[in-house]
Amino acid sequence: MSQLLEILESKYPVIQGPIGQLNDPKMVAAVSEAGGFGMLALGFVQDIERIREMVHQIKERTDKPFGANLMIAMNPNNEAILEVLAEAGIRTVTTSAGSPKKIYPKIRELGLKALHVTLAAPLALKATDAGAEGVIVSGAESGGLRTTRPESTNLILIPLVCDMVEVPVVAAGGIADCRGFRAALALGAQGVQIGTAFLVSEESPASQAWKEAIVGCGDGGTTLLPMGGMAMRTIINPKMGELMASGADLTQEYDVRNAYKAWSTGDFDLFPAGGGQISALVKEIKPVKDIIQEMVS
Repeated sequence: MSQLLEILESKYPVIQGPIGQLNDPKMVAAVSEAGGFGMLALGFVQDIERIREMVHQIKERTDKPFGANLMIAMNPNNEAILEVLAEAGIRTVTTSAGSPKKIYPKIRELGLKALHVTLAAPLALKATDAGAEGVIVSGAESGGLRTTRPESTNLILIPLVCDMVEVPVVAAGGIADCRGFRAALALGAQGVQIGTAFLVSEESPASQAWKEAIVGCGDGGTTLLPMGGMAMRTIINPKMGELMASGADLTQEYDVRNAYKAWSTGDFDLFPAGGGQISALVKEIKPVKDIIQEMVS
């Protein structure tokens, strides 16, 4: 784990998954204070002053390292955002959703380190060729935005990538406790990225209804909701289950523009709650510190 920890400069190789709804300075600081690597999700945030204020508020709450994720193809202000992060003393970022070649020259210019998120083994090699110091491997069981193409689970994907690259590999998806953490290390990863389990933490700003939807999710309780050229892993609620059973076109039933309202209010008939397959193993709401301590114990 030494290579990854040298990049992150955190106590533990546990990265907070970049979920937009967790862009709360208290949440990011809580992860870093607990020994993990707190992470802002800046994929769709274009307001430079808002970003500068969030970074300031995090630094008021912790002197531990934290970073930010940039979605390469989604945000036209990425280069300006990188400058703000570098000025604030942030040393490490992650990148996703686009070719790293587009942004890594700027990352190198600012003296930052970066890990690139990949959903497929061949793309990991391209990321390291572009200059990534590490890769975050997101298997098919992960939550969040997914591809509509065939995917491998982390049990396959992590060893594949570890055999292909010489940089540190981080496992993302299907991890919520010490069993998943140890399994990821056994497969060759040097650390993990945690999304769903942190979404349910006490410090998480996610609505109580969203947390309860994850805690109440059972085996096989998630599915990939198509959204044009992408998909999002969501928790199957009664309405969604009925639609799926009837063969309805889910792309016509759900509009991603309603996601924020649904997740904030708990009206999951409007848009289903997001969550990874690991939701089936998350059975209680507890502090970030307890999640991390149990994971690395």
